[in-house]
Parts: sequence; structure tokens; C-alpha cells
Amino acid sequence: MTYTDRFLKDILTRTKRIAIVGVSDNPVRASYFVARYLSLRKFEIVPVNPMLAGQTLFGQTVVGSLAQIEGPVDMVDIFRRSEAVPEIVEDALAHLPDLRTVWMQIGVEHAEAAAICEARGIDVVQNRCPKIEYQRLFGELRMGGFATGVISSKL
Repeated sequence: MTYTDRFLKDILTRTKRIAIVGVSDNPVRASYFVARYLSLRKFEIVPVNPMLAGQTLFGQTVVGSLAQIEGPVDMVDIFRRSEAVPEIVEDALAHLPDLRTVWMQIGVEHAEAAAICEARGIDVVQNRCPKIEYQRLFGELRMGGFATGVISSKL
């Protein structure tokens, strides 16, 4: 799966509200620090984890499922194993009418679920992290000395 920088940047620019499926309350888990990072940027995070439902993370109440989310969601970010993706996508398509993107984290892929989303006009990103892509595309990794492949006149 290859994605252009323009495609990824367009998604991250238009996205305002992200449901993080499989979020953890453990600060050393990727699902926690990715959600925290995104919440510190322009994104409103909706934490989704049935084991943590009712708790508060990032100033938001954790919900047990996508069906419990009130209001529009632009992106679903999946921190679950690949075999769980079809059920998550089915839930998202049934309960999130404003959904524009399904993002599967590093190591998470499901071609059939991706095809179903794409057939409905929903953008799909697999095996990538929105935190890493945001940092790379919006100049934050350059400050750490990483070569991002993005040319910018900003210093």
C-alpha cells in the first residue's frame, strides 16, 4: 500500500474528530500516546474501548462501541488486530454516517474491509500511524533531525 503525501495530508487536514478504537489508559501503549498526541493538536478524540467505558481520557468520556458515539466522526483509527477490522468497519458504516476515513494502525491491514469502505467512497489507510504521518507531513519530525522527504521553505 502506497499513499501519496497529498492524500495523507488532505485526510489529516480535513479531519476534526477521530474515534480511536482500542484506546488504552496505559501511557506506555501506542494507542494511548497516539491519542494523546492527536488530542494535543487540532483533533477531538473519541476514545472507544468497552473495558474502559465511562472513564475519562483526554478530557473525553470513553465509550464502549462506535454505536454509542454522539455526533459526527470524520475518522476511525483502529488499534486492534487485523482480524477485528471487518466487525469494526461494519459498526462504523452502520453508525457513523459522516465517516470519511478508516485508518488502520501500523501492523493492521484488511483488504476486504478496505474494499468495502472504498466502494462507499470512504478513504482507507492501512499499516500507517496518523501521529507519525502528521509529524512527518507538518514539519515536526524535521525538528528532531529526521529526513522526512517533504521539502518546505519553513525554518
